Amino acid sequence: MEEPSAAVTVDARGIVTGWSEGARRLTGHPADEAVGRPVRELLAEDVPSGPGPLPSGTVRLRHRDGHPVPLRLTTQPLLDGRGAPAGHVITAEPAGVAQDTSLAGQAFRQAPLGMSVLDTEQRYLGLNDAACRMMGVPESSLVGRFYLDTVEETEGSRSFSRHLRQVADTGEPVHLEDFTRVPSGTRLHAWHVEMWPVRDPSGTLIGTALAALDSHTQLRARERLVMLNEAAARIGTTLDVVRTTEELVELLAPGFADFAAVDLLDDVLRTGGSPARAADGGLLRRVAHRSATEGTPETAVRLGALDGHLLDSPPARALREGRAVLGRAGEPGFDRWAAERGTSPQGDGPSVPSGVHSLLAVPLRARGTTLGLVVAVRTTHPDAYTADDTLLAEELASRAAVCVDNARRFAREHTTALALQESLLPKGLPGQAAVEVAHRYLPSGSAAGIGGDWFDVIPLAGSRVGLVVGDVVGHGISSTAAMGRLFTAVRTLADVDLPPDELITHLDDLVVHLAADDSHDDVAELGATCLYAVYDPVSGCLSLAAAGHPAPVVVLPDGTSRLVPLNAGPPLGVGGLPFEATELCLPEGSVVALYTDGLVGDRHRDIDHVTGELCRALAAPADSLDALCDGVLKAVLPEEPCDDVALLLARTRVLGADRVATREVRPVPDEVAAARQWATGMMSAWGLDEIAFVTELVVSELVTNAIRYGVPPVRLRLIRDRTLICEVSDASSTSPHLRRAHAYDEGGRGLLLVAQLTQRWGSRQTDHGKTIWAEQHLPSP
Repeated sequence: MEEPSAAVTVDARGIVTGWSEGARRLTGHPADEAVGRPVRELLAEDVPSGPGPLPSGTVRLRHRDGHPVPLRLTTQPLLDGRGAPAGHVITAEPAGVAQDTSLAGQAFRQAPLGMSVLDTEQRYLGLNDAACRMMGVPESSLVGRFYLDTVEETEGSRSFSRHLRQVADTGEPVHLEDFTRVPSGTRLHAWHVEMWPVRDPSGTLIGTALAALDSHTQLRARERLVMLNEAAARIGTTLDVVRTTEELVELLAPGFADFAAVDLLDDVLRTGGSPARAADGGLLRRVAHRSATEGTPETAVRLGALDGHLLDSPPARALREGRAVLGRAGEPGFDRWAAERGTSPQGDGPSVPSGVHSLLAVPLRARGTTLGLVVAVRTTHPDAYTADDTLLAEELASRAAVCVDNARRFAREHTTALALQESLLPKGLPGQAAVEVAHRYLPSGSAAGIGGDWFDVIPLAGSRVGLVVGDVVGHGISSTAAMGRLFTAVRTLADVDLPPDELITHLDDLVVHLAADDSHDDVAELGATCLYAVYDPVSGCLSLAAAGHPAPVVVLPDGTSRLVPLNAGPPLGVGGLPFEATELCLPEGSVVALYTDGLVGDRHRDIDHVTGELCRALAAPADSLDALCDGVLKAVLPEEPCDDVALLLARTRVLGADRVATREVRPVPDEVAAARQWATGMMSAWGLDEIAFVTELVVSELVTNAIRYGVPPVRLRLIRDRTLICEVSDASSTSPHLRRAHAYDEGGRGLLLVAQLTQRWGSRQTDHGKTIWAEQHLPSP
């Protein structure tokens, strides 16, 4: 770029005698027009006379079309054979700013951005080194030429020229983001271009300048972030293994890959349980694939078909090594795999897409278990996969693997749940700290068959527990089927955290609706009773309501026993009548006995007498609740019961003041920091520093929401039980809803953060508003 651009010879009179091709490119004058003319006629401005025809230095020549061309001239004398002056040789270089040897000029020339200066007619006046590299030619080949004459005529170049014209016409700068190919390149790149007007000291617009930054790397980084965000929203929308893999390939192709496929180890699909260790070259089953080409012509492996990989192939290596493996055309391993791949295990044709030049195989691993493999290949996409693409693919595969594993686990648990539901009665009760529980269920030995008695213990928020006992009248298949429906309904309503009277009311409405939908409904035809109680170990209070069910018995620690005074209400399905809740506070160690009428109901015995026997049997000393259950059944149950019997005993526990901490929160923003500090102090006092940071975040989000959206008074409570429970209560009855905030939303992420950081969270309505709660696992001792 530094060689002279033009050479001219003149005689002693200043007449042009020689004219180079470079001089023609700079001035537009061909040799036949220039030779024979006085060289000063080519000047666009007067210059002082000197010893030569033109002075050395920067002058402005007039182009053939009339515009001035700044050139840097060097004039040297010529001598004849006798040593007498015979004329001069004039060499010319473009006199743009790139020739400036000052610090500012060198900074311009060496800038990493492509920078150019043009006149108002879009003729190049100067370019820096980066711009010349983009154009693929030296500066001397561009100075003085129109922009459109230096590039291929396309819609992109015409649009660029229009923007330059806009700057020259309006005098306003223009910011342009373009995705195009530069003349020296072969691939599309993203560009940030700034165009601005250049003015002389008087303010007259004399040209335009532009700076172009290749932002392709930043664009690819943004695209990767967008894909990760899309993955969070699009993958795992269902708990279905196949659908989850389909969502993954829909995200990958087209765009990231021209063809993408997901193969799962056969055990994952066949059993739904934990897959066996992935053997080298083990068979996988194709569950999803997608192509940028309609109809997926690249694959001959049918959906649902088994597929295998050679031992040294990239997919087999990915399974064996548990990491992403990148393969490119030309590499021995890749070429050998492509050549030896041949046919699928079933011999039904080629199973490698033709034209593959880059392949990325990533194992699907979740919770330390390999579930399968995702393969992404590029055929028409010009770029091979890079290390950055590998990292992105691994992140996408990791997220998808967790969703697949969740769906797989859900399928397994669903299958297990169905098997348990067929048994209709719980085989075990969930662990909780509010009460100690023992239970007995005795099926009827009569010819009528098994009845519809059931019981349940349901852990609730805030360390509370729900105790359920119910009875569907009758025996046989219809009775047990109806019991299963009510058992599920009570569980569902309890998860909503309804008070006992409201739960019984909803259960009654359900039975009424079932009867209206089907006149032969089992529940409506046979009738049912139910007792639902909620015990709070923090307050020591028991709240209960019943629909036609016998009242429970309470045994106090001093050994006294009594029936709980309870307005039982009508049986389920009658409808139209209210249900009332009864509340009583119990000292720690009290025993609550819930039972079905099969224990006390007998047409041959007086109900009051039997109830008295029950109270006395419950007050009898026993080594354990299990022993007490056996003693009650032995004392009260007839020799040949004619109905099923369900007995549920619960000994109450109370959480002491050292396990519960409460703070009243003032409805001002400054209180959030104080609440965080208080929570951190409580974690330290309880020896739970390991989870103090997460607790502080949860407290901050819940208290902030209560102050911002709730109604005073606001109260914060921490409960240290089997889990750490954080509760924030306020007087508003509006329940929060979890949602996914968009990228530029200022809010909406609080509950999502709480849901991600905690074991579970939820809300419940209270008499004075609502309570939002969240639970965390306690650190291992």
